[in-house]
Amino acid sequence: MTVSSREESSDASSASSRYVVGIDLGTTNCALAYVDTSGLGEGASTAEIRTLDVPQVTAPGTLEPRPLLPSFLYLATAEELAGEGFALPWGPPPGGVVAGALAARRAAEAPDRVVSSAKSWLCNPRVDRTAAILPWIPETGTNADDSAVARCSPLAAATAYLVHLRDGWNHVMAGGDRALRLEQQEIFLTVPASFDAVARDLTVRAAADAGFARVHLLEEPQAALYAWVEGAGDGWRKDLRVGDVLLVCDVGGGTTDFSVVLADEEDGRLALRRVAVGDHLLLGGDNMDLALAFAVRERLGRDGKRLDAWQFRGLVLACREAKERLLASEPPDSVPLVILGRGKKLIGGTIRAELGRDEVNTLLLDGFLPVVDAGARATTTAEAGLSELGLPFAADAAITRHLATFLSSHRTVAGGEESGAADDDGLIHPTALLFNGGVMQASALQHRIADVIGGWARVAGVPAPRVLPGSDLTHAVARGAAYYGLARRGRGVRIRGGTARSYYVGVASAMPAVPGQPPPVKALCVVPFGIEEGTELAVPGAEFGLLVGDQARFRFFASSKRGEDAVGLVIDEWDTAELDELAPLTARLDGEAIGRVPVRLSAHVTEIGTLELWFVAREGGQRWKLEFTVREAGTAS
Repeated sequence: MTVSSREESSDASSASSRYVVGIDLGTTNCALAYVDTSGLGEGASTAEIRTLDVPQVTAPGTLEPRPLLPSFLYLATAEELAGEGFALPWGPPPGGVVAGALAARRAAEAPDRVVSSAKSWLCNPRVDRTAAILPWIPETGTNADDSAVARCSPLAAATAYLVHLRDGWNHVMAGGDRALRLEQQEIFLTVPASFDAVARDLTVRAAADAGFARVHLLEEPQAALYAWVEGAGDGWRKDLRVGDVLLVCDVGGGTTDFSVVLADEEDGRLALRRVAVGDHLLLGGDNMDLALAFAVRERLGRDGKRLDAWQFRGLVLACREAKERLLASEPPDSVPLVILGRGKKLIGGTIRAELGRDEVNTLLLDGFLPVVDAGARATTTAEAGLSELGLPFAADAAITRHLATFLSSHRTVAGGEESGAADDDGLIHPTALLFNGGVMQASALQHRIADVIGGWARVAGVPAPRVLPGSDLTHAVARGAAYYGLARRGRGVRIRGGTARSYYVGVASAMPAVPGQPPPVKALCVVPFGIEEGTELAVPGAEFGLLVGDQARFRFFASSKRGEDAVGLVIDEWDTAELDELAPLTARLDGEAIGRVPVRLSAHVTEIGTLELWFVAREGGQRWKLEFTVREAGTAS
């Protein structure tokens, strides 16, 4: 991506709605921020960004506005819905699912009725993300099995959060004015930079199912950078200088994302260019909660107290709340834990324990952010022959080892030796750090990461990075998304985004048949890294033969490491660590001819960041399209 310090011209197609709205659809919490553009005159260049307190049921019969909407769904029974306990000002819970604070509380009491981590499931290629597979009980590795309620798909869960935000907005902000309803506003919805094309499309589908007509996707690290720019005002130009290497470290409830941005000079002005995006790591606050729960369970076991899977789930959630209190700015020495009892031998029906501040700091800092040297690399485990169809969690819990791996594997695309971004230890050495994500609100965790990176820098003989001042990280992504929408209207610094990966289509080699040897597949680059949304690319080079009139299987690949590949490049061989194979697409393309039709290729990166691949016949001009949509790899037409 590039960012220019000058104001950009207005994007006329987006200037019709009164409000510009940013939505952070988070793993643990959702947030909404907005800008009222009605008060902006010709001379005004900025506007106040506000956040919405979302009305939600916090306990049966209790409705309260909260700054965040917890990303939990409680699947209510028909009997519960018949009462008034879950009623919302705009009616009964849509589809019988209760979103927000009450659902988060019920997760400890009725885990088989509560959907959580839907965002992580939305990007899980191992499952059908449109199938009703949730709730999933991670402690037992199974789907919840409760015939009294209907299960939910990851797509439906994401839609339910957006529907609740929509209805809450309309109740608070719109009244009876249809033009002010959220469906009529311009929405900027954030996704992890490491989301693949399928997960992005599913997010767009969820927004469409919620009734949003004008949706733009924005990557979360970019949104965090926007929020920092907005908070710094004109001072951002002083905090970043030409030649700076900015590392955005985003650790949320369920995921960890890294991005590297270079500060360049463009037409005599300071500009930022994103040069590297890490892999999607299912590693974050959820793992920390689980680690604390294991430590408490072990302590309880020594005292002769055993927990079943249900109780352990309650303990995990209790540890989450305790962790947040103990990592706050003025924490208590300890926090009591109460686990509901499920056996006749339990006196009083509950089990009591506690978590101490020192214990939390030790477990989380040493377990998830250990001090490692620059040569450390994230460990992997051998793939088991048989496993549960759960989430593909990171095998190594050490975020600092993943960070060293990221800074090493992306050193060439980040400029490497040429820009001074990497030294003899083979790492990119950032000169500035920007933290994002709910976990990173804890100053102790920020300090540990800064200290580790600073240690690598001292050994390499380069300056330690400075930490850019952040703001309220719980709303940074939503606020940054709203600021981005404002910038598109010429009211702020415009950050131009691009694809976070290079994309390739598989091309079978033309070779004689050999027993036991299928034709080798080459990878044709159709979308290079960093291509702007809305760009159409003609793929240069030779024609290819497209199978028409019969079932055909298309293979697709993506890479976050091969940032220098140009459109049209054909890769004969590659390291599996460089290219990730995406889900294939089987389709029948019909046309006037049957068999192999000579075609040329073109690619289109849409305004919402999804991909379309076009095949154009040499004769007659007939066109076929493959696109990444909700059917895993895409659809054909």
